[in-house]
Amino acid sequence: MPGFLFYVLIGFLAQLVDGTAGMGYGLSCRSFLRLFFPFPVDLLSAVVHWAELPVSLVSGISHLFLGNVDRSLLLRLLLPGVLGGLCGSLLLLQIGKEFENFISFYLLLMGLLVFFRALRSSGRPIPWFRKGLLPLALFGGFLDALGGGGWGQIVGGTLLAGGEEAKKSIGSVNLSEAFVTLTEAVVFFFMLGGVRSCLPVIFGLISGGILAAPLAAWCCIRVPVRPLLAAVGLLIVFSNLRPIFIP
Repeated sequence: MPGFLFYVLIGFLAQLVDGTAGMGYGLSCRSFLRLFFPFPVDLLSAVVHWAELPVSLVSGISHLFLGNVDRSLLLRLLLPGVLGGLCGSLLLLQIGKEFENFISFYLLLMGLLVFFRALRSSGRPIPWFRKGLLPLALFGGFLDALGGGGWGQIVGGTLLAGGEEAKKSIGSVNLSEAFVTLTEAVVFFFMLGGVRSCLPVIFGLISGGILAAPLAAWCCIRVPVRPLLAAVGLLIVFSNLRPIFIP
């Protein structure tokens, strides 16, 4: 099994992408860890969400202080996102390993979504778009818990496609993610054993993510997002091809 610094590096790179582009931390961590981490899918999702909790909080607060958060948008994402995360966590604990290939396929699709989002511009704002935020956040939270990631891809990606301002969308999605992740992590803590055996992995991901969070919030304003998203999307796709086609 890889060493502590390996997990720090994964956490750093994953949060640099997530804080800059509004998506990618959970999917990146889970996709790469699965190549080296021989644990069931529910435990792996628990590890990623426990690592993501302090990281997403630091990232969200960084965006808040830099003025990257739309409070109205944040409030409309919170409750349905938390409810979706709760339902997804409970379902994952029931289905477990039987849906492992489905989860890999889902992650592969999310990687393709990230890649194609990078190729498209968001276009003009859609005036009626925010009316669909409740089902969007509910669906995003549900799949985030089930697959160990996807909140940023589904919610953030859709907001950008709907013409929302990139900086405000990314900051709001990052801060709301902290509350969705907290819900999922608490469910896993009380209903799933084995998390303590993964503490070195969790602490490594947290350390790398916290180091990257302030830098990522700054990069959100200054760094071109599209090339970064395209590269991350392809990496997520290729890292999930192996579990699907090689038993």
